[in-house]
Amino acid sequence: MTEQKRLSPGDQAPAFTLPDSTGKPVSLSDHLGRSVVVYFYPAASTPGCTKQACDFRDSIGDLAASGYDVVGISPDKPEKLAKFAEAEGLNFPLLSDVDRAVLTEWGAYGEKKNYGRTVMGVIRSTFLVGPDGRVVKALYNVRATGHVAKLLRELPTS
Repeated sequence: MTEQKRLSPGDQAPAFTLPDSTGKPVSLSDHLGRSVVVYFYPAASTPGCTKQACDFRDSIGDLAASGYDVVGISPDKPEKLAKFAEAEGLNFPLLSDVDRAVLTEWGAYGEKKNYGRTVMGVIRSTFLVGPDGRVVKALYNVRATGHVAKLLRELPTS
């Protein structure tokens, strides 16, 4: 596998502006002054991604109480994200990165192993970004199930 970009704690989080499920532009800079969980997932409405999104939904109160907003990003089109958000009652923004530019910039798109084969795809990843816009924690190849509970246990408070 080729070497791909990875973010580390202390790095400036790459800026982005992407459409949400309604087509409204959302920027990372909208969260300056607050901490934010930015997570990347392969595809809306798939079993693993649904489990992960519902775990974030169910934990949004605990995350907010710890000073964190949540933003999910996938290569899905806004229309698919809208259906996903409505079907699952999601209470945080889902952003569309159809051209995968933001995914790539954050190191969440590239070569990965899938059933023993090397393929190009979304690398399920989660980042904690501090109020100053710097990466506090960068987690690559996270599991969909149990990931949010683990994140809550290890959450640094802002």
